Amino acid sequence: MPLCLSFIKILVWKAGFTVYIRKPEWLNKKINFNDCRQIKSLISDLNLHSVCQEAACPNISECFSRGEATFLILGKTCTRGCMFCNVDKGIPSAPDEEEPKRVAQAVARLKLKHIVITSVTRDDLADGGADIYARTIFSIRRQTKEKKVTIEVLIPDFGGNEDALRIVVRAKPDIIGHNLETVPRLYQDLRQGADYFRTLTLLEKVKDFNPQIYTKSSLMLGLGEEEEEVLSAFSNLRRAGCDFLSIGQYLAPTLQHYPVKKYFHPREFTYYQNKAKSMGFLYVVSGPYVRSSYRAGEYLPAVKTGLKNPGQ
Repeated sequence: MPLCLSFIKILVWKAGFTVYIRKPEWLNKKINFNDCRQIKSLISDLNLHSVCQEAACPNISECFSRGEATFLILGKTCTRGCMFCNVDKGIPSAPDEEEPKRVAQAVARLKLKHIVITSVTRDDLADGGADIYARTIFSIRRQTKEKKVTIEVLIPDFGGNEDALRIVVRAKPDIIGHNLETVPRLYQDLRQGADYFRTLTLLEKVKDFNPQIYTKSSLMLGLGEEEEEVLSAFSNLRRAGCDFLSIGQYLAPTLQHYPVKKYFHPREFTYYQNKAKSMGFLYVVSGPYVRSSYRAGEYLPAVKTGLKNPGQ
């Protein structure tokens, strides 16, 4: 397979020196910021945040051009320090009580049919921000009551607070997502403050509280995981009742973030997609540029119409 001449510079922290890894040709997506103007302008006008922008997502122009966006609520400063994430870390400001209404206004003005709502982790709040999530869902339902709008939330773990999770479940979003991100062996280096089994328990509890709500999770490849570990994570998710899965390539946002250990070929993503499908996931999206909210509007219609999950 020929390789392009561009390079990604990464730091090998433990070795203490800098190396260069070739960026493969299938990771040369171009961002057309002209496609983003309408949504970026509206988000700015309503004083909202998009995870597409804050997390430097490579799919930003593709999603924005389709009129899709993932709203980031509860501010843009996270209380945790995951080494793969580009969102700001630190001490966040108090929640904006009017934010749910503005998100609903944006959804209505953009005429969206499927919305993804996510947030930074707010360990500083007693409920982890669950009430704001619920109010955002209710506001969108009121604003779009005459339209068929489906709502997906990608939530933090709320520190294991089941009462907080119940608040979100009672608001009845169509999908509740929470990302596993990686295999348990890598959590200590990558996800300080998070817990692999707490994530699995959260997904399981959603089904206990309301079996009608679909659950979703996501894994990144290229962080140093082994195949057996990835397949074990798939199996763990299925035992927790997880319905939907997205699988993508980890791309280090900056030189200060955890380095890419391997670039996976698209054929390898197809392999993992087929493995996941064989385990019983209802819908799987897998590919180098896949992120947890990428093509989010596909999952529910595919399940409801009985469409077979296509390959990548």
